[in-house]
Amino acid sequence: MTPQSTFMVVAPILPEREGALRLLLNGMNRLPGTADPENALLPFGRFDRLHYARFVILRDGTLGDLAAVGIAFPDAPVYLAFLGDCDGPAESLLDAFAAEAGPGLRRIFDHCEGFDETIDLGGWLRAANVTPAVRYVNWVGRTAVQIRHDAALHAVLRAYLVQHAAVLAGEPPRAISDRLRAHSRAAGPAPYREQPTPPGWRVGEVLDAIGGALLLLLLAPPLLLVAPIFLVLLRWHERADPAITPRPDPVHVADLSRIEDHDVGNQFSAFGTVKPGRFRRTTLIALLWLVNYTTRHIYTRGSLGRVGTIHFARWVFLDDKRRLFFASNYDGSLDSYMDDFINKVAFGLNLVFSNGIGYPRTRFLVLGGAKDEQAFKYYIRRHQLPTEVWYKAYPGLTAYDLARNASISAGLDRDDMTDREIRQWLATI
Repeated sequence: MTPQSTFMVVAPILPEREGALRLLLNGMNRLPGTADPENALLPFGRFDRLHYARFVILRDGTLGDLAAVGIAFPDAPVYLAFLGDCDGPAESLLDAFAAEAGPGLRRIFDHCEGFDETIDLGGWLRAANVTPAVRYVNWVGRTAVQIRHDAALHAVLRAYLVQHAAVLAGEPPRAISDRLRAHSRAAGPAPYREQPTPPGWRVGEVLDAIGGALLLLLLAPPLLLVAPIFLVLLRWHERADPAITPRPDPVHVADLSRIEDHDVGNQFSAFGTVKPGRFRRTTLIALLWLVNYTTRHIYTRGSLGRVGTIHFARWVFLDDKRRLFFASNYDGSLDSYMDDFINKVAFGLNLVFSNGIGYPRTRFLVLGGAKDEQAFKYYIRRHQLPTEVWYKAYPGLTAYDLARNASISAGLDRDDMTDREIRQWLATI
C-alpha cells in the first residue's frame, strides 16, 4: 500500500510583483481557475503521483475585522501558497517538480521574497514546505494511478455490457461475470499492481495511535479536574467575542463563483486570523491535534464523520499560529458542501472555526455557531480565497465514483463470490 502525503510551499510575495504574478498564474489555466494539465509552467498531468494541486495567493481580506477585538496586523504578509496531495513522500515529488519543471517554477517563485535564479530549487521548495496541523485523506492507500486504472476498467466493462445487452440478458450472473473477466483481460487496462507498503510506515502509524491514546488517557484525570474552570473561561470568552458577519462583498463572491463548478468537484481555500490570547490559541492547538489524531487513525476509509464528499483537506497554521489556512477538495457545489457540514457535523465546524475572529457565536464550543446558517455562510464566503490555479488528476469523478470503481475492480479478481454477490457486483457496473 502507498500512503498519501501533502505539501504546501509558502513564500511571501514581493508587494510590487503581486499583479504580475496573478497574470502569470492565470496563464496556466484552460478554464477560470482550472489548470491546463499540460501548461508550460508546471504540466501537472505528467506527474502520476499527484492527486490535486493548487496555487493560491493568501491575501486576507478580513484584516479589518481585527479592530473589533482590539488588535491589528498592519504588516501581514501576502503569501503565495503552492500545495497539493500526492502518493508517497511529498519531498521526493517536490524534487521531481524541480527537476522536470524547474524553469516554470522559477518564473513563478521569482515573484517572492528571498528567491533568486541561483537558488537550489529542490532544496528551497523543501525548506519552504509547511507541515499541516491536520490533514485528511478520503481513502488512505488509494493511489492516483489506481484511480485512473479503475475508471478505465469500469468504462471498458460498462461499454461491453451496453454493447452486448441483448445477448447477455438471457445468461446467468456467473456466466456474465466470466465474460467480463475475459473481456477485461483482452481489452481492459493492464492490471494495477499495488506497491509494497513502505518499511516502517505501519509501525509508525501503530506507535502514533498507541502514543496518542496513552497521552489522552494520562491527561484525562487532570483535564477532568480543570474542566469546570475551562468551561467558565470558555463561556466568558464566547460572550465577549464579537460576531462579525456582514454580507460578503458581491464583487468578491463573483470572483469566487467564476472559478467554481467547472467539474463535478470544487476546491475550497479559506484564510483567517485566530482570536487573540493564549486561551484561544491553546484551545485551537489542542483541538486540531485531536482532529488530526482522528483523521489519521479513524476517518481513513471514505468519510469524515458522516461527510463522504471530501477527497483531501488540511488546516495549516501560519504567522506563528496567528492565522489559519484551510483547504479542501470536495464534490458538488459550495452550497451543498456547506449544507452537508451544517446538517451533519456542525459541532465539528464549531470546534475549530469558532476560534477564528468573526465566527458566529457558539456556546461551549459546539452549540450555535454554524447552526446560524446565514451568518455561517457569510463568514465562510468572506474568508474564502479565489484559488488561482487548481488541478485535479481525475476530472469528472466523485468520491462515490472512486469507491464504486475500486469495488468493481476488486470484484473482478474474486473467484469466491456467491450468485447473490455477483448480481450485486454487476448492478454497480
